[in-house]
Amino acid sequence: MNPFRPDFCLICNGSILPAIGWRAIFSTEKEQVICTNCAGKFEKIEGDTCRICCRPFRLVDDKFRDKDLCHDCFRWEENPEWQNFLMKNDSLFLYNDFLKEVIAKYKFRGDYLLAKVFAETFKEKLTQMVGDTFVPIPLSKERLYERGFNQAAALLIESGFTPKDILTRIHSEKQSKKSRDERIHLPQVFKVDSGIYLEGKRVVLIDDIYTTGSTLRHAAKLLKKAGATSVQSLTLAR
Repeated sequence: MNPFRPDFCLICNGSILPAIGWRAIFSTEKEQVICTNCAGKFEKIEGDTCRICCRPFRLVDDKFRDKDLCHDCFRWEENPEWQNFLMKNDSLFLYNDFLKEVIAKYKFRGDYLLAKVFAETFKEKLTQMVGDTFVPIPLSKERLYERGFNQAAALLIESGFTPKDILTRIHSEKQSKKSRDERIHLPQVFKVDSGIYLEGKRVVLIDDIYTTGSTLRHAAKLLKKAGATSVQSLTLAR
């Protein structure tokens, strides 16, 4: 970055004015890619959260909480068909109106550069997680053609990690068009590619948004049955 020339925010296109001085000239800090105004609109998930899905308990009525689980995760885990497949999901930010618009621009309007906005935060979180195989939730061939790139894989690449494309997705209607009940009761939409060896692997799934957890649990179930020791997930939004 040239310290004497303003860069432009990847979200709002406004100018980023760097500090001028000897420290700025010789600094090795990472390049700032968004302005302070946009950065302040992200709401980090902090405090007491559901042990599995990372839902902030401050946003949940006590009647929808079962000890350290939200009621949704409690229902998933009491179902023998879904117990113990997804060990834990971590999400970075609340899915507020600002992030919703940013993700729409990134995901549906093909703005690949927005992956750089989240790269440092994503990298920091991934290095804290216990994983050795990083798997982006795949798009179907049809959806990949529409969007031009897999947004989950891009997050990994820009964060300095190598995505392992070991899942294939069967084409289906967009998740955003399905009701919560329809998402939860989806038939299996993934398959593990042939010849994949997962014995002893600790897998981290990557996706953009955690909504009901159905997509991640379907993927986790396949990966555990294929031999993975554990499956966690990391998403941008909750």
